[in-house]
Amino acid sequence: MIEKLIKKNMIYRGNGIDFFCDEVKLPNNAVVKREYINHPGAAAILPFIDEKNIVLVKQYRYPLNQITYEIPAGKIDKNETPSECVIRELKEETGYKAERVEKLLSFFPSAAFSNEVIYIFTGFGLKEGEQNRDDDEFILKDIISFKEAIKMVKMGKIIDSKTIIALIYFEKF
Repeated sequence: MIEKLIKKNMIYRGNGIDFFCDEVKLPNNAVVKREYINHPGAAAILPFIDEKNIVLVKQYRYPLNQITYEIPAGKIDKNETPSECVIRELKEETGYKAERVEKLLSFFPSAAFSNEVIYIFTGFGLKEGEQNRDDDEFILKDIISFKEAIKMVKMGKIIDSKTIIALIYFEKF
């Protein structure tokens, strides 16, 4: 079942995300191309204001040509741990700082064409502060009840996979 790399071929080097089209040998000795994205990983947080309410962010997603509701998240910087990343992203995107951050789960959102792993945390004991968004981020924070967020998933108003996974996983487990 294992495929053996013959030739690595970078197509494009992006801002932390690289695109490859490698040649590999299959177990039956056939040679094929494998196109994929090399990703540094990301961290996301389901931040609780209190026992009933969470903070979501709304932002425009160019590939979808629409505004989405999401939990705060971002790419992991070089030499940064997932927990450091999520603390930074929560502050940047919402202005909040969590007293306590706990890992919920991690998963591969697109294993067929990317090695990205997303680490999801929960955040509790939030203290409000100033947002510190990146220059290319235009984000609005929205405080809603956890119950309402679950309804939004059921109604198709929350369509972002990491957000759906975080909400349903937290609710069920």
